[in-house]
Amino acid sequence: MNNSVSNTARLLWAGLRALLVLTVVTGVLYPLAVTGVAQGVLPDRANGSEITSDGRVVGSSLIGQAYNLPLKKGQETPEPDLKWFQGRPQNGLGTNSVNTQYKLILSGATNRSGDNKDLIDWVRAAKAAVIKDNSVDGYTVRPSDVPPDAVTSSGSGLDPDISPAYADLQVHRIAEKNDLPVAQVRKLVEEHSDGRTLGFIGEPTVNVLELNIALKDAVARS
Repeated sequence: MNNSVSNTARLLWAGLRALLVLTVVTGVLYPLAVTGVAQGVLPDRANGSEITSDGRVVGSSLIGQAYNLPLKKGQETPEPDLKWFQGRPQNGLGTNSVNTQYKLILSGATNRSGDNKDLIDWVRAAKAAVIKDNSVDGYTVRPSDVPPDAVTSSGSGLDPDISPAYADLQVHRIAEKNDLPVAQVRKLVEEHSDGRTLGFIGEPTVNVLELNIALKDAVARS
């Protein structure tokens, strides 16, 4: 009986020691080592790829955000603030009861098939809005000018980038709303366009937040 109790006690003590050692190694030392290496080698990415403007963090280069006007009385969906470049549609994203201010906390796709009526209606409405919003005096957007990313949300719904074609389509509207020359706005788009990774992976992109920060600076200087 005494041997059995003694053996059990030794096994429990050995298990407890193993738990303590593994807790320290995997729960303290390893995270600290990984964090230290990340901060030393890739501090920007380790901190969430933050983007700053006027000395404060305004977002992440990895997460898209909306550029809308404040809700008016009786409105359920805010209107886009057309003085800014707009990102991709955000249809299909969920909401949550904990944080109701930021609907983009939840990531998700529309999860509709290509022949789904809701998706078709979304795309048609988005296309009509893009044509209407971006057609200004001296520049008319044709239906064939509207690129796919202007009327469809990404798989995550949080895509921070748009195609150069969609950015270029918005140039005349941005120039008119901000009293800037079209050539100056187009140059901003060109300066913030990124090519394919390694020259062949993916598609060219424009980060909307970075572009809008540059636009804000251009307006302040004008």
